[in-house]
Amino acid sequence: MEVMRLDTTEYAYSVEFMCERLAVSKSGYYEWRDRPDSATARRREEFKLLIKKAFNMSDDTYGYRRVHAQLARWGHAPGLELVRLLMRELGLTPCQPKPKRVSLTQAAAGDVPDLVGLNFTADAPGEKLVGDVTYVKTGEGWLYLATVIGCCAKEVIGYAMDDHYQTPLISRAIHNAARNRKLTDGVIFHSDRGSNYMSAEFAATLNRFGLRRSSGRTGVFWDNAMAESFFDTLKNERVSRVTYLTREDAQRDITRYIEIW
Repeated sequence: MEVMRLDTTEYAYSVEFMCERLAVSKSGYYEWRDRPDSATARRREEFKLLIKKAFNMSDDTYGYRRVHAQLARWGHAPGLELVRLLMRELGLTPCQPKPKRVSLTQAAAGDVPDLVGLNFTADAPGEKLVGDVTYVKTGEGWLYLATVIGCCAKEVIGYAMDDHYQTPLISRAIHNAARNRKLTDGVIFHSDRGSNYMSAEFAATLNRFGLRRSSGRTGVFWDNAMAESFFDTLKNERVSRVTYLTREDAQRDITRYIEIW
């Protein structure tokens, strides 16, 4: 079948012809064309430049909420929905999370209550903490990362990495958290029911800092949703995009990500 091709030059009309057909004056068209952009339009273009800068700095990982937060840190205050709209106009789409991984949790005995109850908020820093362990693939084998996250500011206040996920690793993360932040008496530390978190050795570590142990149900991801969410973000935004030849390479890169995050 022969395909007909249209010569678009046949459909080019003069300004005079178009103005006549649209019942507008030629001078009015040129006045509109040469009119400078409004202050609102110029401001939107400025926001677009800042949004692209924030998105590129995040290695194409930030969604509109985190881009909005970054603009606020730079001293700019566009509305959240405006940032969302402008990102859509710019075609800026953050990378999407990968499917859930297999948990490291192993059922362990211990009558540890759930003092959090899915409420991952706190009125002040150092009142409520969550912790968990994840693993990262390297050319030398697995690297395990233990974190302690504060529920008030939603930031990693302590972490540790090693080639195992036993109790000394998570205890080191607690020590680092206590070094970095002042922990109030009776602060809650919430985790899953992995054998390392349920061990007597780890209980002694928590007692040393006056922390109250809390735990969700065995194998229920959302009972420790804040820790799980951070690991998903880490793997989606960073780990899944890099190949680590050594554990040292992974540790250096993850440390940089956490300190920025």
